[in-house]
Amino acid sequence: MYYTRFETRFCDMILAGDEQGLQHLHLDTGEGKKGPFELPAHWLLNDDLFQTAKAQILEYCLGQRRGFDLPLNPQGTEFQQTVWQALQDIPCGELRTYGEIAKQLGKPTASRAVGAANGRNPIPLIIPCHRVVGSQGKLTGFAHGLAIKQQLIEWEARQETSLGNPRAVLGG
Repeated sequence: MYYTRFETRFCDMILAGDEQGLQHLHLDTGEGKKGPFELPAHWLLNDDLFQTAKAQILEYCLGQRRGFDLPLNPQGTEFQQTVWQALQDIPCGELRTYGEIAKQLGKPTASRAVGAANGRNPIPLIIPCHRVVGSQGKLTGFAHGLAIKQQLIEWEARQETSLGNPRAVLGG
């Protein structure tokens, strides 16, 4: 497993993966249930492998990019993979509820399972789990802390408004 670390307007980020694709993105906020991040001893620094991913993330942070076009290789169960794929369909600047995602997947009573899969997303931001909120639009758990989740949601809303795309945020 290879990694790189770099600074963004939101926090330091650590990317990890291999030639098959990105497997992890850690938002190093020092908050949330992830807490301080310790690099595994077997990970090897390889800045070159992540040049495209880093460039796309920095473009997003500058308001020049709304989505990502990267090879991803998150490891998870079949259900988690299905949820993570659905998250990638949420447009930048819009939010969905756990229940809406569950209904989209044809499992209308699975909002808690969707929440659990959302919480295990190993590639936040790129697989935009921050765009999922509770049933009343309330911010709920985010592995890297609610403060950065709020920042990302507000950043995306401002970017969309500045482009003249005042979309309905909830339920887009």
